[in-house]
Amino acid sequence: MRPLEGLKILDLSRVLACPFASMILAELGAEVIKVEQPGTGDETRGFEPVVHGDKGDVSAYYLAFNRSKKSVTVNLRSAQGQEVIRGLAAQSDVLLENFPTGTLKRYGLDYETLKPLNDQLVYVSCTGFGMTGPYAHRKGYDTVFQAMGGIMSLTGERGGGPVKPGLPVADLTSGLWVAIAILSAINGRHTSGQGSHVDFSMFDGQVGLLSLAAARWFTLGEVPERLGTEHPGRIPSAAFECSDGKWVQITGSDQHWKPLCELLGLQAWATDPTLLKNADRLARREEVMQGLGDAIKKLSQEELCRRCDAVGVPAGPILDVDEVLGNEHVAEREMVVKYDHPLIGEFKGLRVPFRFDGLDDPKAERPPLLGEHTEEVLSRVLGLKPAEIDALRTQRAI
Repeated sequence: MRPLEGLKILDLSRVLACPFASMILAELGAEVIKVEQPGTGDETRGFEPVVHGDKGDVSAYYLAFNRSKKSVTVNLRSAQGQEVIRGLAAQSDVLLENFPTGTLKRYGLDYETLKPLNDQLVYVSCTGFGMTGPYAHRKGYDTVFQAMGGIMSLTGERGGGPVKPGLPVADLTSGLWVAIAILSAINGRHTSGQGSHVDFSMFDGQVGLLSLAAARWFTLGEVPERLGTEHPGRIPSAAFECSDGKWVQITGSDQHWKPLCELLGLQAWATDPTLLKNADRLARREEVMQGLGDAIKKLSQEELCRRCDAVGVPAGPILDVDEVLGNEHVAEREMVVKYDHPLIGEFKGLRVPFRFDGLDDPKAERPPLLGEHTEEVLSRVLGLKPAEIDALRTQRAI
């Protein structure tokens, strides 16, 4: 048994953040019914890159965030389609949506309308800026939230301009926030006996990640400057270039300073009482970083990592994506999973990274074809007869 078996999620969301959240919960055992627009589906079904198969083409973007779900097509602009959603919501534990603020209210699918149908429903609204506040009706994407939430101002080389991280951090972390919100609300329902409405703002989610930067502002009134891979409050903590042009990230505390200096041949620094404490090294940042960099530049990446491992200094090679996915530890931990898809054959994905003792581990199943489960879900959950489903199709409600 997987941890979330028995939990039913009605997923009206599209694109990345919320589909990522519902995929995680699906692979933990929840039944996720993904509602998509008839004919086109989630717009990411048309996103690049495309996997070309013998029986058709599929978006790898869609595949990455929609495994293990059931696809039902419903026209939310149709009165009959809206009634289908109300029926499914009445039988669900969770409804997840990421429409612009106010959209579902116009369709009669907002929390206040659905609550009388199912007072235990956990209704999660994920919007750009939340249901309230001066930005509530503002539009935004991942990079906009990165920009406005502060992370982009912190990212980049010293003295250079702002840089976005290499992954859609705002979308991905919002998906994790949403998953936490759903599980929290479900647990709260066990105590209160009733559901709730969760108002999650992706902008709020990014502000909530400022953590150390916010603590420095609250404590020191400091607006952190961009430092590349360096840490504002710890030395050593940075990426260093090696003799072979490859890079290693070293992050250590006071107890690592002496062994690091010794493995680098910096004997004088290893015993210098004015460098034993982090605060003292911070005061001499330029000198210390230059000295470490010069010493490390004499060693290859492999040799530096070997020496660090031998004396317990935390260090790791900076790996490209292909190196990560081919890494021996990644293979041993079975982080790459495979599934068979009816259009493209075997394809790979990344597993939900949990291992359970006493419960079954997450299970990765293929993403659904558009509308693949419409008839099965409507007949099983709503009890509709084949003729009734055909009528809905004729009315273009599904």
